Amino acid sequence: MKKMPIVAFVYDFDGTLSPGNMQEFGFIQAIGSTPEEFWRMSDCIAQGQDASNILAYMKLMFDEARRHGVELRREDFHRFGENITLFEGVREWFSLINAYGASRGVLVEHYINSSGLREIVEGSPIASEFKHIFAGSFLYDGKGEAEWPGIAVDYTAKTQFLFKISKGIFSMRDSKKVNESVADEDKRIPFPHMVYFGDGETDVPCMKLVGMFGGHSIAVYDPSSEGKKAAARKLKRQGRVAFAAPAVYTEGSALFKVSCAIIDKIRADWQLRRLTR
Repeated sequence: MKKMPIVAFVYDFDGTLSPGNMQEFGFIQAIGSTPEEFWRMSDCIAQGQDASNILAYMKLMFDEARRHGVELRREDFHRFGENITLFEGVREWFSLINAYGASRGVLVEHYINSSGLREIVEGSPIASEFKHIFAGSFLYDGKGEAEWPGIAVDYTAKTQFLFKISKGIFSMRDSKKVNESVADEDKRIPFPHMVYFGDGETDVPCMKLVGMFGGHSIAVYDPSSEGKKAAARKLKRQGRVAFAAPAVYTEGSALFKVSCAIIDKIRADWQLRRLTR
């Protein structure tokens, strides 16, 4: 058994760490549109052709960028990510949680599991905080320009990344190792050591899966939105998450206290298992 338990904090991005969709902090403005117009066009594509909402918005990004002469290289996506607005306390959150975990003899690792774009998250002010970013991405031609969706991550596809995190697999394309049978004691991060943070219905499969296998799921919500608050509390009433808390990541916040208590429980359970071996 490991000398120190590893705990994975796994986050959705849009609505969880940031109050908006990541495309709304630079890209949509660059094509001369508004968020409402962009998402309405995206929904029309998906509904009109009974297509994936994720592939629809990625195609729309590609088409609108070409129509407006906006380059889509990796560095362009990174630039869009630089201006992402984050919830209160997010920038300091990771060091606070890491320090608390270390004080309890626990190594905390942070992961993104998002239907957004990896390239935009990589440009965000908090990109360096994550062990790995699981998200959608484009394919690029020889000139470095986006030419086609490479990975599209919908709400059910997100569940596969939980298994990859558990087994320590960081390849997006891997479909072999992730399906191999591994005993719980041999997994790098067993599900009871996993904490999932999400904000809505699209996170339900991941929230439910983590909870079913002994982990902990937290529904966070924008404290300025009564609708978001009601949605999070509904998830808790339905038993899809164990906790619901405002998306306030400061030290001493409800979210911080819950997260620290979960770390304490994981550590205690881990110590107990060591004593019974």
